[in-house]
Amino acid sequence: MDFAPYQDTAPESTRALSPPPPQQRSSSRSPNPKSPPPSRGITDPFHSASLPAPSHFSDDPSGVDGRRGFGNADLESGARGGGLNHMDLFETSLPIRLDYEACLAYLLLPPAGGVLLLVLEHKSDYVRFHAWQSSLVFTAMFIIHLIFSWSSVLSWIIFVLDLGLIGFLTMHAYQDANNLDRLELPFFGGLASSFVDAE
Repeated sequence: MDFAPYQDTAPESTRALSPPPPQQRSSSRSPNPKSPPPSRGITDPFHSASLPAPSHFSDDPSGVDGRRGFGNADLESGARGGGLNHMDLFETSLPIRLDYEACLAYLLLPPAGGVLLLVLEHKSDYVRFHAWQSSLVFTAMFIIHLIFSWSSVLSWIIFVLDLGLIGFLTMHAYQDANNLDRLELPFFGGLASSFVDAE
């Protein structure tokens, strides 16, 4: 019976074997166990010569699927992991890093940049959340601009608020990409999150 169906090799081939039985001695005393002699060549207690290099664990030494960068793996091809589909949360449809792509949702002429990313990005929920939030927030801000267009003072104040909001959301989209946290604005963030979860 195979109790380890996901292992590459059987556990019996890599398991440490029991020591051979002790040779018969003339005395009836049990032998004293001795520790192996200390090696004098290595003085660092944290040094381990048995650990492989990090490149040992990678299937492709040049990066993910031959491309260097952040999140450009094509999982449908099954190139990584020997034909098994692995889930890569940092994968994007476009050949752009995840954090840069999330920032583009706010920097690429909002709300048009968010709508463009909603059309082009299909794999990353993180980028799609920021695209939805950017589209919703800056569409509402555009409507507010139209309502208060009669006053140049109010229009400039709203424009400065727009720039501050773009900077704040862009900074959080970039910083939170490491752990995929979402900064949800009050009303629009929850709405954007529900849209992404429903997809």
